[in-house]
Parts: sequence; C-alpha cells; structure tokens
Amino acid sequence: MCLAVPGKVISIQGDDPLQRTGKVNFGGIVKDVSLACVPEAAVGDYVIVHVGMALSIVSEEDANQVFDYLREMDELEELEKTKAS
Repeated sequence: MCLAVPGKVISIQGDDPLQRTGKVNFGGIVKDVSLACVPEAAVGDYVIVHVGMALSIVSEEDANQVFDYLREMDELEELEKTKAS
C-alpha cells in the first residue's frame, strides 16, 4: 500500500520554487523531499509527503494524529525497521 506520510521540514535548499527541496524528518529518518507543490512551506512546518514530494502543509496536531493511526494499523513497521538499522 502506498501512503502519504507527514514529516517535519528541518531545512530548505534552493530559491527556484520548482526546484526547491527540503530535508524532512519522519520520526527520526531524514529524507530529501521536493517542495515544488508547497512553495509556502517553511522550516518547522509539517508536510504530507508521497513518493518524495510534499503535497500539502498540515498542522503538528494532524501530523501526530496520522502517526497514531499508522501505529494502530501497524503500518509504521517498515519505518521503525529502517530507523533501527
């Protein structure tokens, strides 16, 4: 199953809105993500990410709620394994 997962923007690179990227923290795992669809995203914002692209900005409360749901469904198992490696 493919899911869009929330993460926190911890840094941003680039000035061109179509080429802007950010480092996004997913519960301890940091990935580079395209911010082209959310040009207003700033460091500290939570974004919903699918296949390496941030699709929207969400509140911290909403992001935490999604993580709680994913834990309940055991969908974070792969993320947890990656973090432990």
